[in-house]
Amino acid sequence: MKESATIGMSRMARELKAQGAPIISLSLGEPDFDTPQFIMDGARVGMEEGYTHYPPIPGYMDLREAISDKLSSENGVSYGPEQIVVSTGAKQTIANIMLCLLDPGDKVVILSPYWVSYYDIVQMAGGQQVIVEGKLEDEYKVDPQKLDEAMSPDVKAVIFSSPSNPTGSLYTTDELREFSKVFAKYPDTLILSDEIYEYIVFEGEHQSISQFPEVRNNVVIINGMSKGFAMTGWRIGYMAGPEWLAKACTKMQGQLTSGAASISQRASLTALKGPREEVSMMRETFRKRRDLVYEGLSKIEGFDTYLPKGAFYMLPGISKLIGRATPEGEEIKDATDFCMYLLKNANVSTVTGLAFGAPDTFRISFAASNEELNDAIQRISAAVRELK
Repeated sequence: MKESATIGMSRMARELKAQGAPIISLSLGEPDFDTPQFIMDGARVGMEEGYTHYPPIPGYMDLREAISDKLSSENGVSYGPEQIVVSTGAKQTIANIMLCLLDPGDKVVILSPYWVSYYDIVQMAGGQQVIVEGKLEDEYKVDPQKLDEAMSPDVKAVIFSSPSNPTGSLYTTDELREFSKVFAKYPDTLILSDEIYEYIVFEGEHQSISQFPEVRNNVVIINGMSKGFAMTGWRIGYMAGPEWLAKACTKMQGQLTSGAASISQRASLTALKGPREEVSMMRETFRKRRDLVYEGLSKIEGFDTYLPKGAFYMLPGISKLIGRATPEGEEIKDATDFCMYLLKNANVSTVTGLAFGAPDTFRISFAASNEELNDAIQRISAAVRELK
């Protein structure tokens, strides 16, 4: 397995910062807000009430009931508590599913650009990745016909995110309906819908493919607390899907980590049952930052940009810069070279698009302050102008 590119770049940025370099890190996908106070208070109450022992493997029943209620009231879909498994982050949720589902050589269709860990988790589980690419001019969204061409009866699962990491793209109801028509032809294929960014939507509303009756029984919703509630460090994710899969994931998780941290689960229960005002505030802040980054990067010669509809990422195209040379005479052969050039010459940490299946791009996270973003854009612009 490869090291996660996002984690690797973040590690290098921290090392340079520790040496005194004025690094601006735009590599990790982490809200820069602290967890809302009422959620922390909920964790404290949980400790005082004695939730300091081993929790049930799939999660406390009242938390799974709260997730079930949330899916019903906010997403309009019905998943009972017995169909839900709480894990140590959405990443473990995906790993549980793939380890339970795949035999060596089984195919998994991945919509690209994809979150960096999809590819390696499938590989770890022995699966074979089938990549379906979206184009920048389509905001990186995959054409249903291309998806149809990639599908076959031996595809065990399909995985995608909306809103998307790394692109910020958002599939509409009509686009998901076209996907559902394709998936309906393959009743034995699971559809893994990663909805971790559902609360961070700037244009329109978040939509889930689980809303379509013809595929509902095959949809596995993947979600968690990290992004919408600024709870990255609490490490809580969950799946909602067919009961047989929930039972399998519970068995798998029981041998790997047991249940997710008890205190984190109590905090999550408080979050799901609580108000959404701070969630809305964070979303509006991200929207303003999105606009700032879009305006700034669109002015840089050699960048191809678009307006992300959700999450807190942009994936600019840099094909026009590949082949150019740094002031030191080193060729920019690919996006990784470009990101290393920005890190060393501009002190800005980003992530190569190669990690997301989009080789002529790089990812910027705008989960940073306006001051940092403005400074980073100026540095990036200056560094690009120095390329020969």
